[in-house]
Parts: sequence; structure tokens; C-alpha cells
Amino acid sequence: MKIQDIQCLHADGGNLVFDFLKIVTDTGIVGWSEYNETFGGIGVTAAIEGLRPLLIGQDPRPIEAVLARLHAARRTVMGGIAQQAIGAIENALWDIKARALGVPVYELLGGPVRTEIPLYWSHCGFYRVEFGKQLHLPEVRSLDDLRACAGQAVAAGYEGLKTNLLIFDGAGPRSNNPGFGRGESFPELNAEPRFQRALADQLAAMREGAGEAEIMLDLNFNYRTQGFVAMAKAAEPFALSWVEIDSYSPAALRDIRARTGIPVASGEALFTRRQYAPYLNPPAMDVAIIDVPWNGLSESIKIAAMAEAAEMNVAPHNFCGPLSTVISAHFSALIPNFRILEYDPDHVPWYDELLSHPLPVRNGRFHLPDRPGWGFEVDEETLKNHPPRH
Repeated sequence: MKIQDIQCLHADGGNLVFDFLKIVTDTGIVGWSEYNETFGGIGVTAAIEGLRPLLIGQDPRPIEAVLARLHAARRTVMGGIAQQAIGAIENALWDIKARALGVPVYELLGGPVRTEIPLYWSHCGFYRVEFGKQLHLPEVRSLDDLRACAGQAVAAGYEGLKTNLLIFDGAGPRSNNPGFGRGESFPELNAEPRFQRALADQLAAMREGAGEAEIMLDLNFNYRTQGFVAMAKAAEPFALSWVEIDSYSPAALRDIRARTGIPVASGEALFTRRQYAPYLNPPAMDVAIIDVPWNGLSESIKIAAMAEAAEMNVAPHNFCGPLSTVISAHFSALIPNFRILEYDPDHVPWYDELLSHPLPVRNGRFHLPDRPGWGFEVDEETLKNHPPRH
């Protein structure tokens, strides 16, 4: 078996673009994976194309050997876009190998620890404030709407929900993401008292709507150490399961963790074992977030094993399209130290048409399929019907 062609395909995702990788072999077996260029990854398609000469004509089945060559070719620019490209390639190779053997991907790596994957509703309220019209969703315009949205997540069976800072004042409902250059307090990244008050109001409404369900808060890169501590203190009365904080300083993250009573989750912007290592020993977080499409399945499993040695559970970062959810679910099924899987129920109406089968999400859980490979193919006709708008 030899790799014959590599294709990057794209579709409209409303607030983002869904990016898929298709690897074709000379036997007719096709492997699929998903990556993402919308959220800071512009250039991944070009990075994949740049690796094409190392792949065409090669046997796709000795995956570790292929990865060793790809990593060697990008050794001076490890991580970031280069790793996102390698991760996308790796995940498509697992699909090919499993399909060739007629088994699901998870069977190649020891079999599932669990076949039902608990999910949490991610970006709860946030997408409806920022992208309601683009995603054809009911918009959230008030704290009452937000309270109802949290109740909807619980009624649908999700074990928890995650939100981002939302502000409801005379200027209109909005999010605030200065860490990404969007919103107020950029570039200072100060957690001003008005943001702390807005967060307390938001979490009070969501706790009322969610009852005893888990609530997680994602603060991204939006503050510096002092600001993260201030926002975490404002959130402490609401019994959060974790506060998610991105930081490229393990020392700063340890300091924040020591100064709040809320468990800290982090790592979604890290790549490979080398970047995770200084966060795990000594521990700078309580939950390690791992992006499986970015890191690749085997690298993600190795990171999870390192986290287990540090007595830490892991939760996949999963904010893209449906195949990303499938890939992350296979990973979640394989590792013993799994916490919970991120999932976005708020998405475009044609979401379930992008794959050959609708996602098996019922009562807030992903039910693992037993079909070969990932168990899904990308529907190229749907991609043609919904081309990217941006």
C-alpha cells in the first residue's frame, strides 16, 4: 500500500471554517482527519502541502516511522503550525491503517476503557451571544436568557457546561477576549473590577440554571497572573469544577493555582510531550487539556500517560467540527485518566451532514461506534454545498 494523493478540503462552519484532510492510497482506502486554521492556525494547509514530498509513494501503515521522518523534517520549528500539520497527517494514517485491518482505530491501541464518553456543553451562552445569527441559533441577550441556556444544557443530559466571560450592560451583551486582541483591556490584560462583577453576575445566573451540574470557566489567555487570580476569586463562590487558564509560564500557573480554591485546567495551546513536561512536574494544573487533532493521537496518548504519572486527569480540547469530536472520542475511550470531553452542541444546521453518519450523541454522551477506522467518512458533496465564506 502506498500513499497516492493528499487533499485539503474545507466547508463553512458559521463562525469558523471546517478543515479536513483526505489521504488516498493506491488500494482505494482513504484516511480522513480534521484540523483547524480559523483559530490561530492560518498556514496549516500550506504546512501539510509542504510535507507532501515526504509522503507520496510511502507506505502509510508504519505510523511511528512516518512520524519520525516528519518530525525530523520540521525539527527546527517544532510545535505550532508544524505540529498541527503533522497531527492531521498522523490521524489520517490511523484511519487508513484501521480500515485496512477492518477494525476501529481504538482497537489498534489496546481497546476501549469505556464505550460511552461523557460530554460537557462548551461555549455555553458564548456562541449565542457572539454568533447566534451565523449559527442560526436563538440569541442570548440577557442574564435570564443565559440562565435558560444553562438549564437547557442540563435538560439535554450533559454532565456539565463551560462558559467564557460575558458582559450584560447598557452597551449590549458581549464577550471580552483581550488575550486574543478582541475586546476591552487590550493590550494591558487587566481584570478590572467591572469584569469581576460581570463574571459574578454571569455565574450566579448559570448556577441557578444548571443546578448542581458541573460548571467550568474558560479565561483563555485574557489576563496576567494578578488578573487571573482576581477573576478566579470572583468565581470561587459558585462551586466551579475548574477554571481554564492558558499561560506559557509554568511558574506563573503554579502561582495562580496556589492562590485559588478552584481546580486549574490548562494546556490546550501546548504541543508535544516536551512542552507539557514542565507543567506536569511539579504540577502547575489539576486537569491537563490536550488537543488531539493538533498533537496527533499517539502523541496525545503519550502526553496522557505522562499526566497519569503525575496523578492528573486529562480532558480533550475539542472546538472544531464533527470529525474532531470523533477523533477526540477515540482518544477518550483509550486512556484511563480521562476527565470529560468538550463538545459544542451549538453549531450550523448542516453539521450532521458533513459526515457519513450523524454523531452518536445521546443524553450528553458520545456512544463509541464499532465501524472500521474512525467509523465515519467526510461527505464531500456536503462540503461542496457549503463552501467557506471566509
